[in-house]
Order: sequence, then C-alpha cells, then structure tokens
Amino acid sequence: MTRFEEDAAWVDYRRRFATVYDQSNYTQSLQGRAMRASHQLVERPFGPERHFGTVVEIGAGTGEHLPFVRHRFDRYVLTDHDAATLAVARRKFPQRADVAYERQSGAELAFEDRSVDRLIASHVLEHIYQPHLALKEWARVVRDGGVLSVVIPTDPGLAWRLGRHLGPRKNALAQGIAYDYVMAREHVNSCVNLVALLRHYFPGATQAWWPIPIPSVDLNLFFAYNVVLGSSRPC
Repeated sequence: MTRFEEDAAWVDYRRRFATVYDQSNYTQSLQGRAMRASHQLVERPFGPERHFGTVVEIGAGTGEHLPFVRHRFDRYVLTDHDAATLAVARRKFPQRADVAYERQSGAELAFEDRSVDRLIASHVLEHIYQPHLALKEWARVVRDGGVLSVVIPTDPGLAWRLGRHLGPRKNALAQGIAYDYVMAREHVNSCVNLVALLRHYFPGATQAWWPIPIPSVDLNLFFAYNVVLGSSRPC
C-alpha cells in the first residue's frame, strides 16, 4: 500500500498547537466566554461539598478545565497524548502536589479496572476515531458509583456553525492556520451521533445544554453528560 507524507498544513498546525491554543480559544471575548461556559456546564452538579478520591481528565491539553473544578479531590491526573500541551499545563499549576501529569492516549488508558472515582472528557470525544470504543475504555476504569463526565460541542449544529464563522475561523485564518481543513480532521464525530452513543451506553444521566436549556443541537453550542456508573456497563 502506498504511504503518503503527512500534509504540511497539518504538521504546521500540530507543531503550533500547544503555543496557540489558549490564545485562540480563551482570550477573545465572545469565544472565550463560550468556552468557559462549556467547562462550567459540565461542573454544575459538583460543588465544594462533593469529594472524589482520584480524578482523571482525558485529553487535558493545556489544563484549561481544571480551574473550573469546584469539588474536592485527593489526586487529579491530567492525561494527553501531546507532551507539549502537558508541558504548558505543568506551568499553570507548579505548586499543586495533588495534580499529576501523564502522557496517555485517550482511547487506551493505563489505569486499572474500576480505579478512578471521576473521569472527565472535556472537548475530547468529537476528536476520537471509534468513539464507542473510547467510551467503553473510559467506563472500564471508573469505579462503581463513580462518575463519567463528558462535554462536547454541538458541531455541526446551526448555532455552532454560525459561531465558528463569527470568531474562531477568522482568528485561525489570521494566524495562517488552514481552519476548515484542520476542523475536518479534528472534529471527526458529529454531536448527534455522540449523544446517541452516550444515551445508549449510559442511560439515566444528567444532561445539560448551553446556552439554551432546550435539548437541541441547532440552538445550542455545547452539550454536557454526567452519569454515575454501576456494576452494569458497556463491554
């Protein structure tokens, strides 16, 4: 089989990702507000009165989600396949003895079965090939009574497509990033399909939409899913 060289636009994007991600997504007023709201959305059910022993975040990137976690924990593990993004996260939390960093693939985890009290996947599932297998892997490591938390964008809903053109696309193009091409490779799973997978595997979850509390992909920008896992889980 013929092997093709990786596209230059993709190589350039991945090389710059760790250094431009926070600036591209969290500093612009409207886009930054929306992204922060997505992290708050999935954390709403967990206030300071809650405690989790071990929390694992999948695809933690530059550590943008951790500041929104309000509950207490003993150990918080940020995992990502990209060492450069984890290096950025390390610089954000230099004095946190309760925070660890591990380079791991989001689709194949190095944690023991049912060893994690809460697993968080913030803006991750839309990127993973064969997401149904990733969900099974995530469920494998969560204890009975533990929580699986997922937040995803409503791509390709109408509101998401409009918002993309009003901010992120323009900013990326200004930085020389081939935005449409990159998004075609990054967001490989639609929100509609991911919601169907989550509801099939994990019924009885707490679901939330933002900015309108109406279950509509086209009217919202983000969807959050929090589910307590029992002894029965997908395999």
